[in-house]
Amino acid sequence: MTRKEFVKGLAYLSVAGVFPVLYSWQVEPFWVEFVQRKLPVRNLPKLLEGKILMQISDLHVGDRFDWNFLIESFQKAKEFNPDFVVYTGDFVNNGTMKEQEDLKKVMEKGVMGSLATFGILGNHDYGRNWKDVEYAENICEILRNYGITMLRNAQQESHGLNFMGFDDLWSPNFKPSEVMAQHDPSQANVVLCHNPDACDRDIWNGYQGWILSGHTHGGQCRIPGIITPVLPVKNKRYVSGEINLQDGRMLYINRAIGHSFQIRFMVRPEITVFTLTQA
Repeated sequence: MTRKEFVKGLAYLSVAGVFPVLYSWQVEPFWVEFVQRKLPVRNLPKLLEGKILMQISDLHVGDRFDWNFLIESFQKAKEFNPDFVVYTGDFVNNGTMKEQEDLKKVMEKGVMGSLATFGILGNHDYGRNWKDVEYAENICEILRNYGITMLRNAQQESHGLNFMGFDDLWSPNFKPSEVMAQHDPSQANVVLCHNPDACDRDIWNGYQGWILSGHTHGGQCRIPGIITPVLPVKNKRYVSGEINLQDGRMLYINRAIGHSFQIRFMVRPEITVFTLTQA
């Protein structure tokens, strides 16, 4: 090998090494994927068949990435004309006053369902230690002011579809038995639960149906089938996408639109666009 060939080889290696870093930092974190799929729901009223239910999760409004990306993504999401929209937690990163003010700017452009919009809290909505109830109340108040019905261990029916929402598993207010003790299996039900680890708790009272979660961000960086280095759940099966829990419950884990840190590799940010069908 000549000196010239050696230098050229080093240059190629340098480019090959830098590209994945730039891609995972500046490209993929802002390359949102609109995942379109069916959501077969038991006892779904015929009038709701074909309606759109959109799931948006883990905004993480804060200073770790440019949250104007969220507003741009919301504009694209509105083109789907969702009938129902559910926000499944972690609206902010730490719940500081600055983040609360920025959240208002984001939610001014938020996606709203033509029939109903619901939300639940995530662990980050409870502040840095995930236990600050005052922060959580402030976040809820902001969201209510923008037309989002917050479900805090509560359920609410809208146009024949019943939404049951838990407070976050790691929060002081995780009390799902308050809502699951009253669930009616003859209704069309959907559960909103930020942390999918709650699926392994003895809280479900025979529930059979869909559970929509977030929290994991899909690991943010992974090589499918090989490694997912960071996954904030005990049950490492709970990465992303559809998971059959083998007892009549179906889990869907949204990969999140926001980021804990501005880095993603092979885990694009996601907004899920479900088409409701009768199971």
